[in-house]
Amino acid sequence: MNAAPEKPEQGLPVFVADQLKQLIYSGELQPGERLNEAALALRMGTSRGPVREAIRMLTGWGLVKAVLNRGVFVRQMSVREMLELYELRALVFGFAAERATDHLAESHKAQFEQLLNGMDAACETENANLYYELNLKFHALVLQLSNNQRAQATYDDYVKEMHLFRRAYFNAPGNMRQSNAEHRTLYEAIAKGAKAKAKSTAERHVLKGRERLLSNIDRSSPLTRL
Repeated sequence: MNAAPEKPEQGLPVFVADQLKQLIYSGELQPGERLNEAALALRMGTSRGPVREAIRMLTGWGLVKAVLNRGVFVRQMSVREMLELYELRALVFGFAAERATDHLAESHKAQFEQLLNGMDAACETENANLYYELNLKFHALVLQLSNNQRAQATYDDYVKEMHLFRRAYFNAPGNMRQSNAEHRTLYEAIAKGAKAKAKSTAERHVLKGRERLLSNIDRSSPLTRL
């Protein structure tokens, strides 16, 4: 077992939550696995308090799920659930992209360019973790520009439920490059004020993401269980 990274003096629960998130993303903590506070505290070299707080954060992020009288488990999802969530995400993201054409400012253009360039660099270095985080920020910016808080909250809920499985397929360099090419097409439509194209491109981007995820599912994946 590798030694845990040096812990910060402040913000310990946040640090622990980030470490647990990486363990989930890497597969060391498997879907359906129960989180043992005592064992995790020993592994992280801390008391159970910060671990408990970290688990609450993971619950809020949709990575783990509390089951009454049983404990907290790494989230599992069926193919049916995943497909339904992708369909809903596509609708909300399309709505947001169409609305974003009305609220794009020069400062936002600079943010989009920075994110797109950062994702291109992540593709070149095959840094899937960085790409995934920047991808989330790109989508969040589009939702922000929708100027609709309900749409933002709804989309965020969908994303939280799917972090674990969406994260997995970004490991493939080809998937990252294709995803970012779609991002650029979407940004260009928003920047031109092309409402219909922005909407259709955003919806297609999410559904293409679903196809990429499905193509990476194998028989051992928890997603194969309906």
